[in-house]
Amino acid sequence: MLSNQLLHKTVQDIKKISGLECAVWDKKGVCLVMTSEKMLSWENDVVSFSESGQEELAGQEISLFLILDEEDPVYVLGVEGEGRDALTAGRFGASQITNLLFAYKEKMDRNRFIQNLILDNMLVVDVYNQAKKMKIPVEQRRVVFLIESKYEGESLILETMRGLYATGMKDFVTAVDERHVILVKALEAVDDYPQLNRIAHEITDTLNMEAMVGVRVAYGTIVEELKDVSRSYKEADMALQVGRVFYVEKNILAYNELGIGRLIHQLPPSLCEMFLNEVFENGVEERFEEEELTTVYTFFDNNLNISETARQLYVHRNTLVYRLEKIQKKTGLDVRVFEDALTFKIAMMVADHMKDMNNKV
Repeated sequence: MLSNQLLHKTVQDIKKISGLECAVWDKKGVCLVMTSEKMLSWENDVVSFSESGQEELAGQEISLFLILDEEDPVYVLGVEGEGRDALTAGRFGASQITNLLFAYKEKMDRNRFIQNLILDNMLVVDVYNQAKKMKIPVEQRRVVFLIESKYEGESLILETMRGLYATGMKDFVTAVDERHVILVKALEAVDDYPQLNRIAHEITDTLNMEAMVGVRVAYGTIVEELKDVSRSYKEADMALQVGRVFYVEKNILAYNELGIGRLIHQLPPSLCEMFLNEVFENGVEERFEEEELTTVYTFFDNNLNISETARQLYVHRNTLVYRLEKIQKKTGLDVRVFEDALTFKIAMMVADHMKDMNNKV
């Protein structure tokens, strides 16, 4: 149903135009909004009118108008006064509220359609039929952005995103749950992946400044048809999942840039355990000191360059070599050699993946 805020604005507009007091009740006679408290005295009249089956009643002191949603009574609009002015104001107001109901229902239908489309709950033929009915273009380049709040209950994200992107007919914004909001973004022919990255940064910056909330934004690949939007959503969802495990420091996650993390995320537990047992004996990956891990990851970030790594860590070159040799003694892997460094990197990512799976159990 319509929000009280929207109904309040409508009755205020009626009063501003006509100069007459008015109110809206629900079909049970509960007053929802009013321009004056004296309208409360008409509750019994409203209930009687609602049960009478009439759609309009011009009384001596108040005129009442039944507002229908299709054939179901929803509201009663009351305008104080009699004669032509009250009837004109009431009919105008009833028409306005009916139009608002229609627009709200259409919006909800589109929102429900997009949710079912994203969650892959529709047959292809139903996608085309409903899209045609709602005048949603089928052949249109689109991509799905998935926005994750760092804290639950951030309703401001949904409101802000709708204000930014759901003002027209091309883009769609809907909520998955309290922490996740989906943007289905229509794209132009010239829009490419660098442009998607810019849009993702705009979203994070805007939500951080206007809504004062921290978010992570993931996006899938570009699809050419409406029926494939669910694939882009699944890719964005996977990007978020992979990011939580392997790219914790990143706020922007692109499915097509996940690299080896995407592959490891899909490995079964049995294969992961087998690989870790071959690389690390006796669970040695769980006994690395924080200093050792910081050292080796910085070493990897600097493409196995000892001098640059030592400079960034503010340590002597010999100290760095000593730390790397400690890791070699524990694992048998000399991370100064590319092949061993690759094995170590993959093994640690697999270990993180295993921890994540165990935490979900």
